[in-house]
Amino acid sequence: MSQAGNTLKAVQLGEKCGLRVSELCLGTMNFGEPGRGHQGDWTLDIDASRPIFQAAIERGLFYFDCADIYGIGACERVVGELLRELLPRDEYVISTKVSMPMGRSPNQGGLSRKHIMEGVDGCLQRLGLDYIDQLIIHRHPHGIPGQVQAPIEETLEALHDVVKAGKALYLGASSMFAWQFTELQMTAQQNGWTEFVSMQNHYNLVYREEEREMNPYCARTGVALTPWSPLARGILTGSYRGSFDEGGTDRSKGGDRVRTEMLYGGAATFDIADRVVEVAGKYGRTPAQISLAWLVNKPEVTSPVVGVSKISQIEQLVEATTIELDAEDVAYLEELYQPVENLLSRGHS
Repeated sequence: MSQAGNTLKAVQLGEKCGLRVSELCLGTMNFGEPGRGHQGDWTLDIDASRPIFQAAIERGLFYFDCADIYGIGACERVVGELLRELLPRDEYVISTKVSMPMGRSPNQGGLSRKHIMEGVDGCLQRLGLDYIDQLIIHRHPHGIPGQVQAPIEETLEALHDVVKAGKALYLGASSMFAWQFTELQMTAQQNGWTEFVSMQNHYNLVYREEEREMNPYCARTGVALTPWSPLARGILTGSYRGSFDEGGTDRSKGGDRVRTEMLYGGAATFDIADRVVEVAGKYGRTPAQISLAWLVNKPEVTSPVVGVSKISQIEQLVEATTIELDAEDVAYLEELYQPVENLLSRGHS
């Protein structure tokens, strides 16, 4: 494949491991089987997905993020097939997640030993791989509504056994309170179990509650930050044009809009988005590029997880990693933010 435009650099995934990843991670929630799963109304099938993966790879992106729940398994099947088709196994890094319920049976979700073991085997089967580079727990063991709160020792030892069995090389975690993550890490340390090397948390210009505790904790302990929703589900790209009633994409007009409204209820949300548009005009860039540039310029952030549905979006976001914002523009973008309720306090984020 010929390379075009800017290409991403390889970076170390934090200080707790030697794994290298691309500066951006491709989130794959919208690849799979249209109509299947909670994101089915904006999902691309394998043929529509292939050119996007090719464009990402050509631009140096080799880090991909899945979850078993995306498309209820369909995402992993499509992503696994595409990666096996496009790259040798040792040239890409893939993460996937377990814990969300995959069916109605009592043990088809959560982070019990039974579901971890069965869930990982299911991921490997759907991906068509012998091992996962990074297995991420999709929330804290006690952070999944409707699931049994497994003892954290049970979860951690099972995850350690998955690593020792060679089914996953590294462990990551996703959104939880900082005290919960600290407890998991310390419990793993005390028992000689595998620690987490990354935290995939919710962080962007209109949701910055993670700056209080989780981000500093990860920076202090060498854990990589790989934030999800860096563009606030389209709010920071201009998809909503100042109001949740003005969605301009399939995603912002579809059933997923309800979740977006739940996540971003801050009083200053659209005012901040307006400032992004203003700064984008100053730099001759798009709002998406400015929003992502703000994030990647944070020294504690390793590799944001970006979602795209077009090749042009990949091109723009790769270019965003080269943008350096003036200090006064960063201050201008951050100035209006007001504290909001930590979404984790609702029981689910």
